[in-house]
Amino acid sequence: MMIAMSVVLWTALTLVVALAGSIDDDHRKSETVFVAILIRNKAHMLPYFLSAFESLDYPKDRMHLWIRSDHNVDNSSQILNKWLETSGAVYHSVDVKIDDEPNKYDDETGPAHWPYSRFQHIVDLRESALHAARDSWADYIWFLDCDILIINKLTIKHLIRKKFPVVAPMLKSDGLYSNFWCGMTENYYYKRTPDYAPIVERKNKGCYQVPMIHSSVLIDLRFQITNNLTFRHNLVPNYMGPVDDIIIFAMSANFSSIPLHICNDEIYGYITIPLEKDSILEMDIHQLTNIKLEITVNNDPLQISSNLSEFVSPSTLMDNMGLDNIFVINLARRTERRSRMLYCLNELGLNTTFIEATDGRALTEADLEFMGVKLMPGYKDPYYKRPITKGEIGCFMSHYRIWEKTFSEGLDEVLVLEDDVRFEPYFRIKLHTLLKELRQLNVPWDLVYIGRKALNENDESRLENSKFLVRPGYSYWTLGYLLSGRGAKKLLYADPLQKLLPVDEFLPIMFNRHPQAEWSEQFDERDLIALSASPLLVYPIRYTSEDGYVSDTEDSVTVVTNDSLTTAATNAARDEIKQDL
Repeated sequence: MMIAMSVVLWTALTLVVALAGSIDDDHRKSETVFVAILIRNKAHMLPYFLSAFESLDYPKDRMHLWIRSDHNVDNSSQILNKWLETSGAVYHSVDVKIDDEPNKYDDETGPAHWPYSRFQHIVDLRESALHAARDSWADYIWFLDCDILIINKLTIKHLIRKKFPVVAPMLKSDGLYSNFWCGMTENYYYKRTPDYAPIVERKNKGCYQVPMIHSSVLIDLRFQITNNLTFRHNLVPNYMGPVDDIIIFAMSANFSSIPLHICNDEIYGYITIPLEKDSILEMDIHQLTNIKLEITVNNDPLQISSNLSEFVSPSTLMDNMGLDNIFVINLARRTERRSRMLYCLNELGLNTTFIEATDGRALTEADLEFMGVKLMPGYKDPYYKRPITKGEIGCFMSHYRIWEKTFSEGLDEVLVLEDDVRFEPYFRIKLHTLLKELRQLNVPWDLVYIGRKALNENDESRLENSKFLVRPGYSYWTLGYLLSGRGAKKLLYADPLQKLLPVDEFLPIMFNRHPQAEWSEQFDERDLIALSASPLLVYPIRYTSEDGYVSDTEDSVTVVTNDSLTTAATNAARDEIKQDL
């Protein structure tokens, strides 16, 4: 009887095991994710962050939110409470603590200042979150900062499938800043390495082991070895570095031989470049709390949850930032660009004057003759080895008309923007700081790039006593630049229509940094005083290698002269070069 019973039980057990083996992972509950979020003075970012967060494709009943917010001087608390009222109930559970009193640390000089007390407080909070996640038997803890936007809805699922103990999605910015390091100095600080840029620019795609990750870090707590991770410096043997949460965490992983991975196989999201302490140290607190930043994803404004729309209403502050005018160049047929720029400029609170661009596609020889345009003899594009295009002529004439308007109206300082720019986060603050430094240094200037492509940064030097300005070398692009009335006069008096070439070739000639001597020598006066913001304030919406890239200057027919290639041959050559790039 006992033998028969054992046979039955064994058969039943075998059947259960076999059945379990036939059930795929899609029928199992998703792993539990403990999400740790710290919030301070992020009212300008929080509606976007929370809207992106709640759009993630992951079961919300398998997510626990651990949120701490304190020392706020803006309305971060109100935004958070509003979101929790309408969206918090769908998550498995929420643990939130908000404390806005006091609104600063005793040794803090401003909201962007990081004294020891602030670092220590962040260390304590992150360590508390880590212990709470372990105590709750969570499968994962996800440390998430509010300076980022996760736009890939499958981010959590993608990262879990990597099966790394600790992993982060690589986050893009408009520069080389990201949420990882490829190198660390002996003093535990950032070290630039040759591996960094190819990962950030996604020339190399995959997952890479690195010494530091931050801002969006997923830890698999089911790995026994992750019990050694900590944010407390006294728990890391022989650690003699600063009290800095991300550095201590990285060193605790290093000491325990826990690999840290950054993954750029997908476009996961974006990270804002941190404000420097000095850039807002002297700003009025009301200016700080009304920061506006332009956020677009794939050229479209980021969608905001309806319950947070009241917190992203159009700016009531509309001004010229102390400039005489802000000009925006836009082709009449590029209505989508105009709409996008209007949205961005409204968000930034900028009054602007739109200038209808000269449409190079429609230019005829009669038009060129009427405008008094003569092309520079023998001009060939340095890279594509082709003549000037109609689009490049149209672009030059668009900028030229602004120079004429600036000079004829007696304007002292203007800002010129093209309609395909992406503004850096905190654009207003950064432009304010740049203008302030220009005036404090009391240096003469004619033109200041705020967006460009530097072709040889090693050939450039920082302006003496400056934190944000360099003397530019040979540069491409005219995305955005400040122009003085004197600068406009110099550009016009060079009589460039009599020997016209692309505007981003002409400007370096005028400040005498162009490598082609035979072109430069055709202009007698090359004394334009040019500077450049560093870091830059605007970047292209898309680069040439990205999907959806469109250029109205390059992607147009060339103006054929006797010593030029035919249009068909030129376009074929350009396409071949693009493929090589």
